[in-house]
Amino acid sequence: MRTRPVLVYDGDCGFCTSSVRLIERHLRPRCDITPWQRAALASFGVSQRRAEHEALWVTPMNTVYGGAQAVAKVLLSAGKGWAVLGAVLTLPPVRWIAHGVYRLISDNRQRLPGGTPACALPPHGQ
Repeated sequence: MRTRPVLVYDGDCGFCTSSVRLIERHLRPRCDITPWQRAALASFGVSQRRAEHEALWVTPMNTVYGGAQAVAKVLLSAGKGWAVLGAVLTLPPVRWIAHGVYRLISDNRQRLPGGTPACALPPHGQ
C-alpha cells in the first residue's frame, strides 16, 4: 500500500515535464511524481482520458484531485509559504478562478514555453 500521495502528469508534454522539474527542484513536495504514461491508472481509479486532460493528485487512499486542486495539493505538501498559497487556492472564489486559469493554460500548453505539438490535448469528444 502506498503511504505517499502521487502527482500524475503528462510525460509527453514538454511544458508539463518542465513544470514538474521546476516543482521538484524548487518546491520539493512530499509526494511521488510520475507521468501518466507510466502510472498504474486503474489502481488509482483514474481513466486515461482524465489523466490526459489534467494533472492529478492521488492520495494514499485513492482520493483524486485534478487540475488546479492538484496544484493546490502540491503547494500544500511543499510546506512553508507554498502551503499558504495552496490553502488559498482551495477557497472560493479563488478556487473558481484557479480552475479557469488552469483550464486556459492546459488548453493552450502547446503554445507555452517548452510546449510542443505533442502537448496539444485531443479535441473534445475524442
